[in-house]
Amino acid sequence: MEPEQSIKTTIQTYCDGLYESDGKKIHQAFHPKAKVTGYFHGELAEFTVESLAEMVDKQTPSDAAQELPKLCEIISLSQAGQTAAAVVRDRFMGLTFLDTLSLLKVDNDWVIYNKLFHVEA
Repeated sequence: MEPEQSIKTTIQTYCDGLYESDGKKIHQAFHPKAKVTGYFHGELAEFTVESLAEMVDKQTPSDAAQELPKLCEIISLSQAGQTAAAVVRDRFMGLTFLDTLSLLKVDNDWVIYNKLFHVEA
């Protein structure tokens, strides 16, 4: 598979995890040491992959179960060697996020190593 398609597959797995409230997909898309950081209600929020996956698992019923529209829009994507960066608009917990994702190729798999998020108004 071409690198761009592999990266897009990882991003889709991440978005599917949010949409389906599936923490296992979050673990699959992220590097175990990844950090998730951004401002939530004006306060700096920092998460590990484990805490993000737990939060995702707790969102029940999921957007998928409620048949809500899915949002996973790749705004930009660039790749250089075994690194990549993407800006993705997605929906979670009834909010629209603009995520800046840094990805790495590890053992032939692309994984998200860092996520900066912005909650859109």
